[in-house]
Amino acid sequence: MIPPVARRFVAGETVPEALDHARACNEDGIAVVLNLLGEHYTDPSDVLADVDAYLALLDDLADGGLDACLSVKPSQLGLDVSADLFETHYREIVARADEVGAFVWCDMEDADTTDATLDAFASIAADHPWRVGQCVQSNLRRTRADLERLVDVPGAIRLVKGAYDEPESIAHTDKAAVDEAYREDLRYLFEHRDRGVAVGSHDPGMIALADRLAREFGTDYEVQMLMGVREDAQRDLAAQGIDVAQYAPYGDAWLSYFVRRVRERRENLTFAARAVLGR
Repeated sequence: MIPPVARRFVAGETVPEALDHARACNEDGIAVVLNLLGEHYTDPSDVLADVDAYLALLDDLADGGLDACLSVKPSQLGLDVSADLFETHYREIVARADEVGAFVWCDMEDADTTDATLDAFASIAADHPWRVGQCVQSNLRRTRADLERLVDVPGAIRLVKGAYDEPESIAHTDKAAVDEAYREDLRYLFEHRDRGVAVGSHDPGMIALADRLAREFGTDYEVQMLMGVREDAQRDLAAQGIDVAQYAPYGDAWLSYFVRRVRERRENLTFAARAVLGR
């Protein structure tokens, strides 16, 4: 069982628990992006197990009437085995989503996976318009060129700052530089798109900027935040009429995910310490 300190960040180990969490979020006006925890598979049987789980989840979402979609990871779908295997499974999941009227996000992993991930996204979106979305990381120096390539692709783009520790030769490593790149990339997306922009940020300044850009350019957008992080702000934004989606992972591989969340933000570490100490 997931201990209470980790349950803040994970929607449960089972699909019914994840669906119950999505239902509760929906009651607060918040959509949910469900992610089955798992990554960096080198055994094709592990890949197939998670692909089958996602296909079943899409059927559950179609039957459940929830405002929810799913998000997959490239290495979960076989990218560490081969790019072809990854795209085959990615395409299979999106095709099922298209059949049942659902939506699929694809996360972005480390920089070595960027080309294969974006190539697959562009190809699949062309065959299944607006049924798929792709995460893009502003800390990478290449990202503006990637956005220029993707801006007319009929799929959504989730812009995040990026959490992977990449070398300075390919990435901005200074926080101020990352923030500036994010602001510039955000403006580019709002200026050149009229839909399909997801602001993946917990930064109040970036969320306020997105609101101003939406008013300036008339672009439809949503804010995406992690489960367990600034949930009061998520509810407040939803109450203001802003589209909000919460990224909610689930599954039995919760320990490593929880540790990453605690390491990422001082606030998360403080919460975890207080929970352990019973304060």
